[in-house]
Amino acid sequence: MNVKIYSTASCMYCKLAKEFFNEHDIKYEEFDVGNDLEKRREMVEKSDQMGVPVIQVGDEIIVGFNKPLLSQLLKIK
Repeated sequence: MNVKIYSTASCMYCKLAKEFFNEHDIKYEEFDVGNDLEKRREMVEKSDQMGVPVIQVGDEIIVGFNKPLLSQLLKIK
């Protein structure tokens, strides 16, 4: 499953999401939208949001760290 996270260095929920991925050996691609204007535009285009994290799992876009939904999408028990 292709997982992407759009985050910033100071975002607590971004850190929690990345810890969750690491705990479950989920490979993900991270984009720091605090420093990468192109990826920030991409994030807003996908989510219509400026808040982080924005997480993409396959074709699904999740705004915020929604652990139950992530577990469901990633088939984690």
